[in-house]
Amino acid sequence: MAPNRSGLKPPGADDWVRERFRRALTPTSGSPMGIIVGEARGCTVRDTDGVEHIDLLAGIGVAATGHGDPRILAAIDEQMQRHLHVMVYGEFVQETQLLLAERLLSLLPEPLSSLYFTNSGTEAVEGALKLVRKATGRTRLVSFHGGFHGDTLGSVSVGGNPLYRHPFMPLLPDVVFARFNDTASLDVIDTSVAGVIVEPVQAEAGVVLPDDGFLQELRERCTRVGALLIFDEVITGFGRTGSLFALQRYGVVPDVLVLAKALGGGLPLGAFVSPRNTAGVFSENPPLGHVTTFGGHPLSCAAGLASLEIILEDGLAEAAETTGAHLESLLRARLAHDSVREIRRAGLLIGIQMDTATHVAAFSEECRRERLILGWTLHDDTVVRLAPPLVITEVEVDEAVGRMHRALEKTVG
Repeated sequence: MAPNRSGLKPPGADDWVRERFRRALTPTSGSPMGIIVGEARGCTVRDTDGVEHIDLLAGIGVAATGHGDPRILAAIDEQMQRHLHVMVYGEFVQETQLLLAERLLSLLPEPLSSLYFTNSGTEAVEGALKLVRKATGRTRLVSFHGGFHGDTLGSVSVGGNPLYRHPFMPLLPDVVFARFNDTASLDVIDTSVAGVIVEPVQAEAGVVLPDDGFLQELRERCTRVGALLIFDEVITGFGRTGSLFALQRYGVVPDVLVLAKALGGGLPLGAFVSPRNTAGVFSENPPLGHVTTFGGHPLSCAAGLASLEIILEDGLAEAAETTGAHLESLLRARLAHDSVREIRRAGLLIGIQMDTATHVAAFSEECRRERLILGWTLHDDTVVRLAPPLVITEVEVDEAVGRMHRALEKTVG
């Protein structure tokens, strides 16, 4: 349906586009947000009618440096002029892969010294699960109730919500679940366990922060029995929690670190990092024991390196803590209502706990009418999650909270 001669969009054009969207693309829910994206810059997503929405989700943590940073676009353009995909990962020396890997490793503690690029977070989780099994010669895996690690088969197997596991049974065998923040439940980690996978902050469970000492006790337990500890920092990495990585915030070094989302600067990219002697098991018995075609795509690595330098040079991890504290303070003041039970925060990752899922759904819908992009968490539909770009300004924060206040008043009075 083309615009009419006046240049205006014909009546019903958006409905027509949404109907095509529903027909052509496999649905993931019965009620997608349905914003028809025109362009995105900074913390603003503009639809095709020119309506501007404040983005409080950053593509679920992807756009840490905001949308369309010119430095990232320039890096993509420069690499695009050189070459795109030329060979499967690990066979040719591709400069952008090498530069990003070296820069990341320079920022990580020992013994995390060998990096494997993937296309996404769930692929990085799959690689990490294979790695701990092969490196230890054990098969058992431990995860945590409430945890989320992606949607491929192995990732679902260690996902902490049975609602998303049961339709796809049988999954990986020999997976057991402990309770997050319950040190007594760590007794399931014994000498039969290959690896333990955990989010330092459980994002999809409703932004659940670790109790003091819990992650340290988990680290000690894994070390004692020879199990490898996997930190899933797909959400928490790259400044989101107020430090470059959450492992720094909590003072715990895992055996394997999983990264994605903000890693690619807006393009698809994941990675898992481990000690070199651990990673070496993939190159022998047999060689090419773990391969990927597009993992570490040159464009994604170029964007990722530019994004990482922006996060470092512009102090965005520190800004996440400062801005996050300001946002939390405003939320506590402006959303003071019986329906809001608790506000939890790590940097610029915030969970607003409400009393019922019904209130969350109504509040979220009203926020969208106020031109805010937000939503509830996958594993707890009584929590609204906020994860805005780390470049969000105090002016944008003030405006967003004002709109949320109006939405709450309309929803619960």
